[in-house]
Amino acid sequence: MEEIKSTLLEILSELHPDEDFEGCDTLVDSKILDSFDIISLVSEINDEFEIVISADKIVPQNFNSVEALCELIQSLMDED
Repeated sequence: MEEIKSTLLEILSELHPDEDFEGCDTLVDSKILDSFDIISLVSEINDEFEIVISADKIVPQNFNSVEALCELIQSLMDED
């Protein structure tokens, strides 16, 4: 899970270099990530982890924190 988190933090820091993603659990609710960021993030995650995040998984609770995103990625990797 630490490898997922590390890679995810790299991807997020490319989107917003000045943001502290580790300490935040309201990335969507606080509008740190907007819809364009989420589209970019989903694309990067799909490529990096060789998974597919379906539209039904693109909900705020899955994108509000690094931990929630890690859990989503891990669960999708476990499905394969």
